[in-house]
Amino acid sequence: MAPKPGSADGRTRSSFQIFIVIGLCLFFYILGAWQRSGFGKGDSIAMEITKTGSDCNIVSNLNFETHHGGEVETIDESKSKTKMFESCDAEYTDYTPCQDQKRAMTFPRNDMIYRERHCPVEEEKLHCLIPAPKGYVTPFTWPKSRDYVPFANAPYKSLTVEKAVQNWIQYEGNVFRFPGGGTQFPQGADKYIDQLAAVVPIKDGTVRTALDTGCGVASWGAYLLSRHVLAMSFAPRDSHEAQVQFALERGVPAVIGVLGTVKLPYPSRAFDMAHCSRCLIPWGANDGKYLMEVDRVLRPGGYWVLSGPPINWKTNYKSWQRPREELEEEQRKIEEVAKLLCWEKKSEKGEIAIWQKRVNADSCRDRQDDSQDIFCKSPVSDDVWYEKMETCITPYPNVESSDEAAGGELKTFPARLYAVPPRISSGSVPGISVQAYQEDNNKWKRHVKAYKKINSLLDTGRYRNIMDMNAGLGSFAAALESSKLWVMNVMPTIAEKNTLGVIYERGLIGIYHDWYLSLYSFLLYDFSSSYTFNIQFNLCEDEIQKIILFSSSRTCFSLLQ
Repeated sequence: MAPKPGSADGRTRSSFQIFIVIGLCLFFYILGAWQRSGFGKGDSIAMEITKTGSDCNIVSNLNFETHHGGEVETIDESKSKTKMFESCDAEYTDYTPCQDQKRAMTFPRNDMIYRERHCPVEEEKLHCLIPAPKGYVTPFTWPKSRDYVPFANAPYKSLTVEKAVQNWIQYEGNVFRFPGGGTQFPQGADKYIDQLAAVVPIKDGTVRTALDTGCGVASWGAYLLSRHVLAMSFAPRDSHEAQVQFALERGVPAVIGVLGTVKLPYPSRAFDMAHCSRCLIPWGANDGKYLMEVDRVLRPGGYWVLSGPPINWKTNYKSWQRPREELEEEQRKIEEVAKLLCWEKKSEKGEIAIWQKRVNADSCRDRQDDSQDIFCKSPVSDDVWYEKMETCITPYPNVESSDEAAGGELKTFPARLYAVPPRISSGSVPGISVQAYQEDNNKWKRHVKAYKKINSLLDTGRYRNIMDMNAGLGSFAAALESSKLWVMNVMPTIAEKNTLGVIYERGLIGIYHDWYLSLYSFLLYDFSSSYTFNIQFNLCEDEIQKIILFSSSRTCFSLLQ
């Protein structure tokens, strides 16, 4: 039988069409992979802001009820009032208002006052959007971001020179590489943490929250994350750049901060461990005031780690180029204050010393009777925002037996994430019952489920850091808990109930903040530059509900009210 006319041509056309379809599929697959790999440019919104200014606007008719089914209401934009915000000049790329260097230099140098928060007066506040650095790209996803940061995202090379021999950071082509080294852990943070874990119960979940004072680029906190420990790292803003910007670009929790004259913005009994590795804090000075502040935020039974000077001064005083007598006196003062705080020294090996805080006051019978005069008289130990640091010891909560942990026993992580926190079971937070706590957990599980329907990338690694701007009981962060992301829980100072202590008891981290100062400047005063956090939820101010949602590029956001 003769072939039908045109059949060969039909087969050719079909083959060509199949080839085109396959080619398009491969193209879009590669395009999607490229966009999510971290090598692509930032979102188009961010690009436009950096170049020409912002199209972000204020929408006045937003419905704030969470849609549990994931549906989204249509907003009638014709009825909304729109206000445009220009992009700030490029010179403000690294600007952090309450940490502005020009303003800082006008304040006294003693006790690090000049490196504390000094916010601009109203007429000096910016009403524009901070631009991302030129060429800013989407950060690498975790865990690659722990070790690599695009140079364009934090274009500052001075640390590669200043810390060249300490293995902090290296510049390689168009990226920074973080080898995991540090002044006190030249063999890497992992091996250093192994040394600590020989004394501190890190592996079993007993230690979940940690405080790293003078953190540098936060490599200690970065490597603790693989061990399910969340470290709140802080360091002052240096004259050349904010070191914590590198930490945040790496995907590690960090804030700008310093131990100076005001209390740390954390509740009492918050951290399971506190750490200082050559953090240059004069621990024995000011009658032990700084160690007393660490004691306040350290949980009963928690650990304090000090590595570097003056520990093992007899061996190292020459290499440190410091007088023997000076180092000896420095360690003597530290030991003296630690004894006054009733800390037990668990280990001193090489240049690492580890103390443990007692579990309750009954364990401190060795303390002299006259030490009672140095206990803090303030009845509210968590009222810390802009409060002056005191040279006094925060009392333990009362216990009924000598083996009871003051403030309540905590389960190991992850069980403590949903266990009833002691502050709630004891009734320490007025108006929050066990039932209300459990209902709040269930509510936020539903909310997060709805969020994931709206934004399918929420728990894929695309968003590494999320800020809950009115954290409540931390249930949002608990519902999102994942190795792929972390949540900064913020407790507004105007909140009706102070529940930040509850959040820490759940094994989460957070900070007090006064949003009223920063809201209309559209800037984050303490979290390094304004393009730091991926997504932000639940801002509450003066009984007006507001939400700030950052674009995934960390640059542009809309204020919805």
